[in-house]
Amino acid sequence: MEYYTWILAFHVMSFTSWMAMLFYLPRLFIYHREHADNKEFAKVVQIQEYKLYKYIGVPAMWATILSGSAMLYLNSALLQSGAWIYIKLTALAFLIAYSYSLEFIRKQLIDNPYYKTGKTFRFYNEVPTLLMIVIVIMVVIKPV
Repeated sequence: MEYYTWILAFHVMSFTSWMAMLFYLPRLFIYHREHADNKEFAKVVQIQEYKLYKYIGVPAMWATILSGSAMLYLNSALLQSGAWIYIKLTALAFLIAYSYSLEFIRKQLIDNPYYKTGKTFRFYNEVPTLLMIVIVIMVVIKPV
């Protein structure tokens, strides 16, 4: 358990990096979609989308999952600490699915720059915020 707090610190940093990607990538989709007629601009945004997802988002997601798994392994009592952990893990599963959906959307925008609307992406951009609220409340307050 001597390394547990180091793993926790790494987990929080990884989660923060992952969330940064989850917050910003849909914003890039909005720019991509709303400036689809400007091919040069769309090309730059496309590169940003790729690098943000592949070089920051995916590694941060896996670092979050692996460090969280290590914490559960080292402190398996967490799994008996109440319903909050299962609500948190369920929200995490949705966050992972959301993360993979961003890759799907990124590829769709390459093939069809008019895929969906900017308004749709603005709405979709709120999903990680709602999931993060649930996760943070479950971890900090443990209301159930």
